[in-house]
Amino acid sequence: MTLQEAQDTVDAWITTTGVRYYNELTNMAILTEETGEVARLMARIYGEQSFKDPDEEADAPALLADEMADVLFVLICLANQTGVNLTDALRANLAKKTRRDADRHRNNQKLRGPAERGS
Repeated sequence: MTLQEAQDTVDAWITTTGVRYYNELTNMAILTEETGEVARLMARIYGEQSFKDPDEEADAPALLADEMADVLFVLICLANQTGVNLTDALRANLAKKTRRDADRHRNNQKLRGPAERGS
C-alpha cells in the first residue's frame, strides 16, 4: 500500500465506519496517547522496564505492531484533515535531510564503531 492509498483507505473508513473525523485537536491528543503506548512497549521490550503481565510480554511484538499502526492511522487522519499529501511531504523531507546532512552523519565520530574511532 502506498502512502496515498493509505490516505484514501483511511478517509474511506472514516466516512463509512467512523462517521466523521474527530477535530484536529482531539486527533492530536489521540496521537500523543498512541505514541505514549508505543513508548511504554518500547521501554519494556528494549529498555529496562519489565512487563507486569506475562501474557502481554508474550504478545509484545504483535502489540507493538498494533500500537505503531494506531500512530500511523491517527497521523494519516491528521494529514487528511489538514490537506497534507504524505507522499509529497515525505519526499520533500528526505530531500531536505539529504541536503542538510550530506556529510554530517558520515563525519560524526559518535556514529562510528570503536574500530572506526580508533578506540
